[in-house]
Amino acid sequence: MLTESLLAYAHFVAILSVVVFLTSEAALCRAEWLNAAVVRRLARVDVIYLCAAVAVLLTGLARTWLGMKGAGWYWHQPLLHLKLTLFVVIVLISLKPTLSFIRWRKVLEATGQLPSEDEVKGVRKLIMLEAHLLVLIPLAATLLARGVWTR
Repeated sequence: MLTESLLAYAHFVAILSVVVFLTSEAALCRAEWLNAAVVRRLARVDVIYLCAAVAVLLTGLARTWLGMKGAGWYWHQPLLHLKLTLFVVIVLISLKPTLSFIRWRKVLEATGQLPSEDEVKGVRKLIMLEAHLLVLIPLAATLLARGVWTR
């Protein structure tokens, strides 16, 4: 039970970290607030967001392999596959903002130029899409934990 509890705790902390840093990106990525310091901060926050997402994946995998129900049970559950699919979709969507933050920082350092308002708005839309998809993962998790639609 202790292992199961510690794995769940680590997974929850990683999930909360993803939420915090994705929310930070959404708050910072606004054309009307963007300045040189914010461009640099977005790039740093995005690295932390990436680390938190990796932690979510690793702790989730650890829960399936080391948890009480075991990998044999988890990997046959459609809701687990839904959770992973949503996670992968979010990761794929996050590639454009990540590459944009890196490019913005490089351009800023080289020329002092900030990104255009339209580009910032486009990146923010993707961040908001990530955030809205992210809230579906805990729904699938709670259904799975309670045996809804399980095999």
